[in-house]
Amino acid sequence: MRRMRHFSSNNESEASIDMSPLIDVVFILLIFFIVTTVFNNEVGVDIAKPPVMKSTKSLESDAIKIAVGKNGQVTYAGRSIGVSGVAGVVRSAQGGGDPLPLIVIGDKGAQHGVITKVIGAATSAGVKSVAISTAK
Repeated sequence: MRRMRHFSSNNESEASIDMSPLIDVVFILLIFFIVTTVFNNEVGVDIAKPPVMKSTKSLESDAIKIAVGKNGQVTYAGRSIGVSGVAGVVRSAQGGGDPLPLIVIGDKGAQHGVITKVIGAATSAGVKSVAISTAK
């Protein structure tokens, strides 16, 4: 009985791992984590909030947050907008969709009149619910 031996030729390439699918999966995971990350708009002004008198329900993270400082400065996302800029900010933040709630972050020493003007400008621009932020 004769045995046959099969020899492989030297021209065959060695087995290798294709990295393309792995890179694709990592790239898709990276995009997923970037898209699902919550980005918060900080108001950009140090505010000393008054103490809370009663427990309140928490609002969504996609609310419009406008800060009123004790010197009457009105800010949104770190830039000063003034009372006259509140309506424009509210309209652009809503983007023609469902009305977003407004959170007024007022300093303890802020003037009541400025906060009232901010709330009035926001409601005339389409805000349906307003909350005033306080310290816990």
